[in-house]
Amino acid sequence: MLRMTADSHTVWDRCIKTIKNSIGAQSFKTWFEPIKPVHLEGSVLTIQVPNKFFYEWLEEHYVGLLKATIKKELGDQGKLEYQILMNPSSSSPKADRMATGNPANGESHPGYLPNSFINPFVIPGIRHVRVDPHLNKQYTFDNFIEGDCNKLARSAGLAVARKPGGTAFNPLVIYGHVGLGKTHLAHAIGNEVIQHHKNKTVLYSTTESFTNQIIQAIKNNAINEFVAYYQNIDLLILDDIQFLANKQKTQEIFFHIFNHLHQNGHQIILTSDRAPKDLEGMEERLISRFKWGLTTDLLSPDLETRMAILEDKMQKIGIELPKPVVEYLCHHIKDNIRELEGVLNKITFYASLHQRPADLEMAREVVRDFIKSSEEELSLHHIQNRVAEHFQIPVDKLRAKTRKRPIVVARQLSMYLAKNLTNKSLKVIGEMFGGRDHTTVLYSCRAIQDQMDTDKEFRQTVENLERQLALSVR
Repeated sequence: MLRMTADSHTVWDRCIKTIKNSIGAQSFKTWFEPIKPVHLEGSVLTIQVPNKFFYEWLEEHYVGLLKATIKKELGDQGKLEYQILMNPSSSSPKADRMATGNPANGESHPGYLPNSFINPFVIPGIRHVRVDPHLNKQYTFDNFIEGDCNKLARSAGLAVARKPGGTAFNPLVIYGHVGLGKTHLAHAIGNEVIQHHKNKTVLYSTTESFTNQIIQAIKNNAINEFVAYYQNIDLLILDDIQFLANKQKTQEIFFHIFNHLHQNGHQIILTSDRAPKDLEGMEERLISRFKWGLTTDLLSPDLETRMAILEDKMQKIGIELPKPVVEYLCHHIKDNIRELEGVLNKITFYASLHQRPADLEMAREVVRDFIKSSEEELSLHHIQNRVAEHFQIPVDKLRAKTRKRPIVVARQLSMYLAKNLTNKSLKVIGEMFGGRDHTTVLYSCRAIQDQMDTDKEFRQTVENLERQLALSVR
């Protein structure tokens, strides 16, 4: 066996005490008890782990904790290296050595034996494994501000949280643009389930992380164990499922996991930046299953909801802004709550830096770059061209006097998008559409909103155009 020095023992024992106080007991037992210290050379501690999959799991889920702990014990120059046991049954074990954050270039290792692989997904004799749910505890229903834009989604989320797997909302698919609260709501459901259903196993994963785990499981000949692990999760939250597109093997594996979970009454929550029917590169059998439960969208919040969200954030961080400043910020930051929070943080920093209260002048200074870039990058001409292309009409017809119904709808929709996606005045927008006045623009916006409220298919058309225009300026 490899000889372990007293120094490596001492340092690793201190690290273990810190780590044990930072994670759950089951996670500690699964991922840290099997680790053995090997030796200490200067400020570099080497530890031995059972296999490459084990190493990669640590690096994906605990690298921050490990780095902080090592630096605490060995100083800023402290580093951690791994030795991966290649064949634990051999009397002279081969090991592969890695530095933290430096995988072995994706190469295979000649000493690796698939049948010696210690599966990180299975703990013998335990069905409900106490896994780290990977939830952000700050995301709760209490701080998810409700408005007309998210009322249905929030209500469905609460119903699922109270009775996971026991409602018709399985799967629950939440979709919407970036920054509108999909991830917040998904985490809130998970946190609520953990609080009130302590026997339920909850797991949140991004689609990217899920895909990477599948790749590693395939490499380690452990796909059956991987699938069995996920099939025992009581509440599975998969974020950003649009990134499953064109990943046939991942879709196939997820299809089997989905079927098992659904058939056994386990809850599935999915988030996406678009509705299931608009997902491209996705197998039809998966899309059809996404529609089995409830699909609900998160819309851009109205002014009153944005102000409520901003005031809630202000209360939490203990600051107060004048009402005109709040209104100004919420009027100009419309479609992304994360950006609204970012502007709040920035104006708070400015006020502290310059030692003066926040006022409208400061608010204009903070958001000026954002407003300028939006106006320059997304032009009224671009909106007109995109709408004309969608309706297959000449763009000059949008500026003409014709009252033909298809052209009127396209013109009104162009005005609606111009008002929502740019900071141009109503007068400027009207002039771009054949010299019409601001009252015509307002009437057009109301007409489009009324049609969206009564025609679901038309509403989807508008949202798709908004999404395409937003993406075109990123």
